[in-house]
Amino acid sequence: MSEIAIIGAGAWGTALSIALGRKATHRVRLWAHEKEVRDSIVAQRTNELYLPGQTIPECVVPTNDYKEALHGAEIVVSVMPSHHCRAVFEELHVHLTPTMMVVTATKGLEGGTMMRMSEVITQVVSAGAGFTPQVGALSGPSFAKEVARGDPTAITIASQHSALAETVQREFSDAQFRIYTNKDVVGVELGGALKNIIAIAAGVCDGLGLGHNSIAALITRGLAEITRLVVACGGHAETMAGLAGLGDLVLTCTGGLSRNRSVGVELGRGRKLPEVIATMHGMVAEGVFTTHTAMELATLRKVEMPITAQMDAILNRGKSPQEAIHELMTRSAKSETG
Repeated sequence: MSEIAIIGAGAWGTALSIALGRKATHRVRLWAHEKEVRDSIVAQRTNELYLPGQTIPECVVPTNDYKEALHGAEIVVSVMPSHHCRAVFEELHVHLTPTMMVVTATKGLEGGTMMRMSEVITQVVSAGAGFTPQVGALSGPSFAKEVARGDPTAITIASQHSALAETVQREFSDAQFRIYTNKDVVGVELGGALKNIIAIAAGVCDGLGLGHNSIAALITRGLAEITRLVVACGGHAETMAGLAGLGDLVLTCTGGLSRNRSVGVELGRGRKLPEVIATMHGMVAEGVFTTHTAMELATLRKVEMPITAQMDAILNRGKSPQEAIHELMTRSAKSETG
């Protein structure tokens, strides 16, 4: 039996528990912050708060206790909003051991430090537990609801530790859930975080009633600026042509289940950000948190990111979507490949 701990019982963490629970050789413990989530799973075998209507296998044991969740775990999957990652690992690191493989499935950057989640986890565990953990990043085009119901899905696990990547690929893959391996942790994590910004922009276009031409241009030029920052940070351009780059970007910019795109749609319709966030009932659109941090990182790396800059202005400085689009379209002439 493989022992797997999932830390975070939002929609994505719950979907992963369902996918992993399909294998008879797995024992999965799912840590939930909210007692009501744990009680819902125990009583109904569903997470009615974050992923209603999706049955959770009996081999998935919900808990609100870190020690119970991590006891005997071989693989620890971190699935929480990026702004909670540091605090959570500062509490749970005492239950980690050097043999545990840690996988981050969070698509975001830490505000202030501009760190990727694998960097946050490594820093906290190294300082608190006294060892450097084996860490990988799981990312790619994967709406939680579709993974939970068994729609064919392909994503990637990136790690500098080949044993970790191969173990996750073997243990997580089945006929509905295909895992590829990658060594480019920087590219995979940044691709997953930055595409959320472009997805909000795509939603804005939709909310304004713009057509397919606008969305196609946005996705293409969005991928170009994401790739520039990835390369500047040490990642590989070819990663951005894969599942954690183009694949996730297209899904999040066009799919109706995208929370980031949905935020953008409402902004395009004229609603204010606090009002939009208030209607999300605790669900997190990571792009809202990531946009300003991405701009700070781009400034530090001297990378031009015009779409991200305009989204930062809309989200954080009250700029109108119409004005932002006008400025993007009237920038000085550029070469597409220069």
